[in-house]
Amino acid sequence: MVASEHSYGLAEGPIWDEPRQRALWVDINAGAVHAGHLDSDTVVASAELHFGETVGAVACSDDGQLLVAGARDLYRIRVGSQPEVLARLIGAGRASRLNDGACDPAGRFLIGTMALDGRRGEESLHRLAGDGSVAVIDDDLTLSNGLAWSPDGAVLYSVDTVPGVIWARRYDAQTGACGERSAVLRLTGDGSPDGLCADTDGNLWVAVWGAGEVRCYSPAGDRLATVTVPAPHTSSVAFAGPRRDLLLITTGRELLSSARLDAYPLSGHLFIAHVDATGVAVAPWAPVTG
Repeated sequence: MVASEHSYGLAEGPIWDEPRQRALWVDINAGAVHAGHLDSDTVVASAELHFGETVGAVACSDDGQLLVAGARDLYRIRVGSQPEVLARLIGAGRASRLNDGACDPAGRFLIGTMALDGRRGEESLHRLAGDGSVAVIDDDLTLSNGLAWSPDGAVLYSVDTVPGVIWARRYDAQTGACGERSAVLRLTGDGSPDGLCADTDGNLWVAVWGAGEVRCYSPAGDRLATVTVPAPHTSSVAFAGPRRDLLLITTGRELLSSARLDAYPLSGHLFIAHVDATGVAVAPWAPVTG
């Protein structure tokens, strides 16, 4: 079901901000962060914030501060204040940008990078801690994308879109320590894994870019369900609503030819699907002190 009045060039990174009962998402190349509240099965846009650069992801703290991943920097936006740089993760001159991000169960922010020049195997997944320090979890990715945790927080799932891999590793939510990663799923030939989220049964809901689908997989990689939308570039997914039982799906219209846009005129809209699942609550960002 179409859930937005407007379409977006590359909508991504939806999250459900539970304290304010609103959805947040970004439009990457437009450099915009959007907010909207639910009215039945419609997301009514209520606010937007524009940057003069790409915006890969957004997170929100309990008290309403935003953490925004710009092209190279992470920004904090206190309520009623201008953005301030928390950390520069990509140096000047490197043909990369920040991409998808999410908060771990303790509120630390993880954010990945993607190459802009066709390089492979040189991108990173970073973690910002509450003291402002940054750790590198992976440094051999090509297009770091969706992140999700198992319901008990003990497993981190992460996507590398170009090779089509979803990785899993043990994760200590108390310390942030990671175990060795292993491939849970490899998608080839019929779309690429993009954003993802987890439900309370431990299953993964994966937006498959190029297929116009969100697929549900068990932790063992078995395909359990498929949600189809009339937009081939499904970019990400989140559980939304007071009961976290609505599947909110973002899509993009950029990179589609005129013929494909004519065939899929709803590309770029948000969609909502009713599924027999409840999402894992997304931890709020725990702001950097100081």
